[in-house]
Amino acid sequence: MLIKKHFSKEKETAIIPLHQMMFSLMKRSTLEKQTGFTLIEILLVIGIIAVLATVVIVALDPATRFRDARNSRRTSDIQSIATAISQYVIDNKGAFPPGINTTEKQIATSSDTCAIDTGGCAVTGETDCVDISSSLNRYLKEIPFDPATGAGLGPDHSHYSVVLDANNIITVRACDAEGDPIYLSR
Repeated sequence: MLIKKHFSKEKETAIIPLHQMMFSLMKRSTLEKQTGFTLIEILLVIGIIAVLATVVIVALDPATRFRDARNSRRTSDIQSIATAISQYVIDNKGAFPPGINTTEKQIATSSDTCAIDTGGCAVTGETDCVDISSSLNRYLKEIPFDPATGAGLGPDHSHYSVVLDANNIITVRACDAEGDPIYLSR
């Protein structure tokens, strides 16, 4: 079977066999249907994303960021405790809260399992705890707990210690500091 095809430039009619015309149409439709990605292209994109994700995770180092956040919280907590003790001393004409002396003690509300020797703290006695929550309740809403342990040793152990030196300078330490010791003296 033959089909007439008109050419606009030459103004003449050409006769094309039907099988050639069908082959030509099939070839065009096959080319138009290929709109997806090849397997190589997909694997290449996945590889690039994996490399970028690795670089970002290594650059951000989430473990270090969390450690820094906990240490910032510890610094803030010991500043709050030291400020509350200083306010107490000012309001009570130089007297320190009961229980604070030259023996380093963990700030807690009970006297069991107080010994702690990490992060620069040297609380050695099992009963070396000091409850300053009632003395400082006017200055602190509540005694802060270490952010990593929270109430890990019980709801009454803060993991912060306090000691008074011979010159009446208070030092408050974060016992569970990660990295360098965290303390404040006033």
